[in-house]
Amino acid sequence: MRHTAIPHASAQPRTAKEVKTNDRLLTVEEAAERLGTGVRFIRRLIQERRIRYVKLGKPVRIPTTAIDAYIAEHTVPTLREARSHFGKAA
Repeated sequence: MRHTAIPHASAQPRTAKEVKTNDRLLTVEEAAERLGTGVRFIRRLIQERRIRYVKLGKPVRIPTTAIDAYIAEHTVPTLREARSHFGKAA
């Protein structure tokens, strides 16, 4: 059995939910501007495969849904929201 150099990069079939053809594809610079970060941070997210991206030959594009999903995953709830999950004390 042959192992790939990057275990998480194995070829898995993509579902229709993952690939949206009507998504706007952002350049690395546009994604950095949208997140309010530098280009270097976006490139590191891509390198570490912490964000979905589309590779078009050498250029890399990031779907807007990937940016939205990244923001949703890394949004920290307020203390009030976190406490609302617990029941009231007797």
